[in-house]
Amino acid sequence: MAIIVNLDVMMAKRKISLTELAGQVDLTLANLSILKNNKARAVRFSTLEAICRALDCQPGDILEFVPGEGSGGLPAADSLCAKDGAEME
Repeated sequence: MAIIVNLDVMMAKRKISLTELAGQVDLTLANLSILKNNKARAVRFSTLEAICRALDCQPGDILEFVPGEGSGGLPAADSLCAKDGAEME
């Protein structure tokens, strides 16, 4: 997946356990663990907002885009663009 979740890094910086964070953001320990271990396929903005509030951070502190790591089955953005400078209709 091209998006990496660095939740464990931010949790370590804030010295907060997974159990404590799960309680603060009202998520199950299992679901938060899936997110922390980069197994999640999606995250709701409301969940991301709650995590950022609890950890006093920005979404970019938790999420990282790594080019070339895969796209989760979606076509690459450049394959959707016109080639050779041709305009798309």
